[in-house]
Amino acid sequence: MDIYIDADACPVREEAMRVAERHGIDIHIVSNKGFRVTDRPKVHNVVVSDRFDAADDWIVERVGPGDVVVTGDIPLAARCLEAGAKVLDHKGKPFTERGIGMALAMRELMSDLRAMGEVSGAGPTFAKQDRSRFLEALEKAVRG
Repeated sequence: MDIYIDADACPVREEAMRVAERHGIDIHIVSNKGFRVTDRPKVHNVVVSDRFDAADDWIVERVGPGDVVVTGDIPLAARCLEAGAKVLDHKGKPFTERGIGMALAMRELMSDLRAMGEVSGAGPTFAKQDRSRFLEALEKAVRG
């Protein structure tokens, strides 16, 4: 089992690294800019090109059954579910085979509404409770 973090907009990188360390799991922090990860031997700072979806493609090429992916990117979540991985958003909500179709449809609808000026803003902010929910969900996903 490995953990993959779609890291560019992820507010829970540190929490995920702590969980991975506690369980002795390799974790891949994937971004197009790189992050400070110190000298942790099981933490891999993966810097990809700034090509559109480069981080997503890198993750999908490597992820498989039993792995855990952390992303807020719904199309990436769908691709990782197809590969057999467990997928969580940064608030700890699991993406599932059963719900991914609806999530993709809602994403498309919201994109259309934003383009028409009917909806603005990025949604609810990230709160302290979200961090706790994420940690609980990641622990559960790692344990099985």
